[in-house]
Amino acid sequence: MSHNHKQRSSFSGKIGFVLSAAGASVGLGNIWRFPYLAAKYGGGIFLLVYILLALTFGYTMIIAETSLGRMTGKSPVGAFHFFGKSISFSIGGWLNAIIPILIVPYYSVIGGWVIKYLVEYITGHGDLLATDEYFTSFISNGVSTEVCFIIFALFTLLIIYAGVRNGIERVSKIMMPILVVLSVIIAIYSVTRPGALAGVKYFLVPNVQNFSWMTVVTAMGQMFYSLSIAMGILITFGSYMKKEISIEDSTRNVEVFDTAIAIMAGLMIIPAVFAFSGGDPNTLKAGPSLMFITIPKVFESMGLGSAIGILFFLLVLFAAVTSSIALTESAVSTFEDELHWNRKKATVIVGIIMIILGSLSSLGYGPLASVTIIGMQFLDFFDFLTNSVMMPIAAIATSLLVSKVVGIDKIEEEVLHGESKFRRKKVFVVMIKYLCPIFAVIILISSVANAFGWISM
Repeated sequence: MSHNHKQRSSFSGKIGFVLSAAGASVGLGNIWRFPYLAAKYGGGIFLLVYILLALTFGYTMIIAETSLGRMTGKSPVGAFHFFGKSISFSIGGWLNAIIPILIVPYYSVIGGWVIKYLVEYITGHGDLLATDEYFTSFISNGVSTEVCFIIFALFTLLIIYAGVRNGIERVSKIMMPILVVLSVIIAIYSVTRPGALAGVKYFLVPNVQNFSWMTVVTAMGQMFYSLSIAMGILITFGSYMKKEISIEDSTRNVEVFDTAIAIMAGLMIIPAVFAFSGGDPNTLKAGPSLMFITIPKVFESMGLGSAIGILFFLLVLFAAVTSSIALTESAVSTFEDELHWNRKKATVIVGIIMIILGSLSSLGYGPLASVTIIGMQFLDFFDFLTNSVMMPIAAIATSLLVSKVVGIDKIEEEVLHGESKFRRKKVFVVMIKYLCPIFAVIILISSVANAFGWISM
């Protein structure tokens, strides 16, 4: 009897950990970003490349970052400085710390779009959202996007300012399972629409003809984004992690949970696009607006428009907030640790930066639409800068730190604290020493070259 009891309690502890980790990592990356990239860059082949990368590259980076955090007990800048104070250690640490400060502003703009949709559903205007022009006219209206963006940003900042993150974690244990159940229901509905099967096939069956080098580049960027790699979060997360928790188990759980949610989101959105567009492949290239155009149409045709619309966008908003808190927290704690500011000062300053940079993205489709950087709107530019330029560099820095400075043995020792053996050690060693840095360099070069139009892919 007692044995049985012991099993149960340890299980719930692990579930709690996985759900709060998943709460931080499941956000707009899975629900909004993954489906539109998969749709745009080859469907099933994108999914396959993404899963392969997540299981090799992603796995290795999660282990490396979590171990670094737990070993040093510090956030990114401190963790890098722990091994030396030279300029290269500083760059590695600060890159990890600055990335969230650049992501949160445009992330909050999308969060603002979610708030706008939620309000429309609550006030009973759900049918408007299902019309084709709605989204375009909304995001080109500078005032309304700016107001929604500021509401989202202030909400995130207030929570961090007040330090009520723990309450959020408790709520995410309830919200996350509901989001999963709801997305399963919506996915089943989408998949059973007439004409949707072509979309299911496109999304789940790899077709080599849809493959291009950009499939790999974007899958890699999405993997960083979705698993929260190379943005300092996991180092910080590791520094809070107890020695007896198994790093490998937690990593596997986050990988599985995260990828499962992304696939569910793909099944909600991609088959529906095929069903509602009569299979016109060009609609798949809609990009960032895909979720906001397709999902309302699905709800409209379900005939439960408002109720399910309110619930869905409420949960997506929640997923977005938990992630933006993790990102902002990461930035704020770096300023607290490294510049010795107090929490209030750090929050206010990060907040000001967020509002300024976010306003550029928010107004980028409207009043500032004529202003582009290397041919991109502000939102797309910040996305490119963080995911395709800074994150690969941060990943290279972390890989080199682990393989050249810290040493594989130290990492293994850290992993073995919560575990009898380091199961995927061979994969880890080959990846961290050779494949991660080399691959990150290739991705970095090709995405920059593509952005400047030196090579077209």
